[in-house]
Amino acid sequence: MATFPDPDERNPLADDCRHCPALVEDRTRISWGVGSLDATLVVVGEAPGAGDPGADRWQGGNHTGMAYTARHSGRRVRDLLEGLGYPPETLYFTNAVKCFPADVSASEASGGSSDSSDGGEGSNREPTAEERANCRPYLLEELRQVDPDCVVPTGRHATESLLAATDRTLDGFLESVLTPIEPDDLPPLLPILHPSYQDVWVSRLGYEPDEYRQAIGEALADLDAGPPA
Repeated sequence: MATFPDPDERNPLADDCRHCPALVEDRTRISWGVGSLDATLVVVGEAPGAGDPGADRWQGGNHTGMAYTARHSGRRVRDLLEGLGYPPETLYFTNAVKCFPADVSASEASGGSSDSSDGGEGSNREPTAEERANCRPYLLEELRQVDPDCVVPTGRHATESLLAATDRTLDGFLESVLTPIEPDDLPPLLPILHPSYQDVWVSRLGYEPDEYRQAIGEALADLDAGPPA
């Protein structure tokens, strides 16, 4: 079972943020990064999902105020890395955008009960380019604070957000999975599949699930970002 983070390891970088009016209106809480500031890996998602306020602990970042704490995506990616030998104190989790981007049109069309990928009420939309740009200083500050051996973006949008910080673009996401990227002024990046869509896409990469997990571990070791011995 994945380790639920200690709320004391939540890393708020501001008392409040109101740069994006639509996100301010939709969010319950800002989903700040959480984990050790001495982490080996920083894991970056796109944005918090709707989450489930009725869950026991894994309610999702929109409700807990901590990134990757949803019962599906959060538990799954934490299970993956802890299973590869990374203790919780070697990991830091955050999102490129810190607030839940609600898809109001999808929610209204379904009577307000469209399930997100993390099982809660509501539906996610992609953050806009402006929202990503507004939040990028927070993400870069986190990377400066932690100075990890490797950054692990989960999914296309998180990878694109990180590359945009160095004025680079992504030609194709699936081709980049498990392929190290070394942008200027950032630690090495190792893109992996988003945990919500891993089962759909892992076979397209030619892996069985266990082989995919092993390949992640090997790629991180090749970047000198393996777990402690």
